[in-house]
Amino acid sequence: MRKIVCVLAVLVAASSAQAQPRPMTPSLTCNQARGLVFSRGQIVLGTGTYTYDRYVSDGRFCLRDEMIEPAFVPTQDTPQCPVGYLCRELDLDFFGD
Repeated sequence: MRKIVCVLAVLVAASSAQAQPRPMTPSLTCNQARGLVFSRGQIVLGTGTYTYDRYVSDGRFCLRDEMIEPAFVPTQDTPQCPVGYLCRELDLDFFGD
């Protein structure tokens, strides 16, 4: 009986860990948005009703075949706030195709 209670308790705890809503940059100041990116290293930020992206503080959070690109988002006090970087796939077009 104790095993069943323990298993049920674990299942309830696991199912209650739902996805947290992502921070929306239009409701943040530029400093708040930048602070989130640089304090966490990487974070998904919403930039509009249906738009979001993953922002990183530096290249350590990108894959080996990716490079960083400066990222700008709309915030409460700045239309183009430099929050950090986006990871973008390297363009290795050696043959000019």
